Amino acid sequence: MTFIWPEALWLMLALPLLLLTYIWVLRRRKKQAVRYASLSMVREAMGTSRIKRHIPPALFFLSLAAMLLAIARPQATVTLPTQHETVILAMDISGSMRATDVEPNRLVAAQNAAKEFIAEQPEHVRIGVVAFAGTATVAQAPTRNRDDVVAAIDRFQLQRATAIGSGIIVSLAALFPDQGIDVGEMTYGQERRGGRPGEKPGLPAAKPVPPGSYASGVIILLTDGQRTTGPDSILAAKMAAERGVRVYTVGVGTPEGKIIGFEGWSMRVRLDEETLKQIASITQGEYFYAGNAVDLKKVYQTLNAKLVMERKKTEVTALFAALAALLALVSAALSLAWFHRII
Repeated sequence: MTFIWPEALWLMLALPLLLLTYIWVLRRRKKQAVRYASLSMVREAMGTSRIKRHIPPALFFLSLAAMLLAIARPQATVTLPTQHETVILAMDISGSMRATDVEPNRLVAAQNAAKEFIAEQPEHVRIGVVAFAGTATVAQAPTRNRDDVVAAIDRFQLQRATAIGSGIIVSLAALFPDQGIDVGEMTYGQERRGGRPGEKPGLPAAKPVPPGSYASGVIILLTDGQRTTGPDSILAAKMAAERGVRVYTVGVGTPEGKIIGFEGWSMRVRLDEETLKQIASITQGEYFYAGNAVDLKKVYQTLNAKLVMERKKTEVTALFAALAALLALVSAALSLAWFHRII
C-alpha cells in the first residue's frame, strides 16, 4: 500500500501518546478505588468485566488510527475489469518477417497468434489493424466484426524497410480520427510550418494528458527489426504518451540478428529491443520478447489477460474513512450502554 500524502503519517505518533495517557488514567482510577471499603462493591458498580471495560476505548483507538490513515490518502493495487473499447494491432510486414527462425516463418507465426488473440477479445471491443513496413497503412479500421479483422491480417504482403514510428502514428490516427494526426506532418510539417509534430495546422492541438491515462484504447505493436526509415520511433511514442495511450511492444526474432534474402537483396536483420523497451516505458506499456512461435502465442495470451483484467492503483481513502466512522459509532454505542448500566 502507498500513500498520496505520506507526510500525514507523522500524525500516527499521537497514538502511542494516547495509549500511554489511557494507561495512566486507569492506574489513577485504581488508586482512587482503594478508598472504598470493599473492592467487590466497585466491581459490582461497574457492572462489567475488565476485558469488556476496554472494548469501547480500543474501538475508539482503532477508529482514530483508521482516520489518520485516511488523511494520508492510501492507495492500493487492485485488479479491475478494464474499460478498453479499441485495440489497434500494429504489425510489421517488412521483408525480414519471412525469416524462418520462428516456424513456419515470423509473419505466419505472428498472424496465427494475432488471430487467436482476436478470438479471445470480448465482443464489445473494436479491433483495428495497422500494417507497416517502409510506410504504414490502416489495413482494417476499428470494428467489432472479427471476420473483417482476420481477413485484413490474411491479406498482408511483405514490403521493404521498417518504419516503426509510422506504425505508431497511423495507429494513433485510427484511435483519434478527429485529431488530424498525419505521418507526413510528423516528418515534414513541423519543418515547414512549426507547431506540434504530427498534427495538421488549422485544427485544435491535443491537450497533453498523463501517460497511460487513456482507458478506452491501446496499441499492440509487433516488429522483428529496427527502424530504417520514417519518423523517429521515440518521438512517435511521446505522441502516444501525450494522449495517454499505452503501447505494448512485442519483439520477434533474435537480438543478434539473422541474414535473409528478399527480392534479390541480402541483409542482416536485428531486433532493436532497446527501442521497443523505451517505447513501452514512455507510454506506460510493457515490452514482451518472443523468440519462437510458442513464446509469441504466450505473449498474446498474457496481453489478452492484461487487457481484460488490469492491475492498477486506486485510492481507498473513502474505505478507511468509512471504517473510522463505523468504529467510532460502535465505540460510542458501547460506551453509552456501559454508562447506563452503572448509573
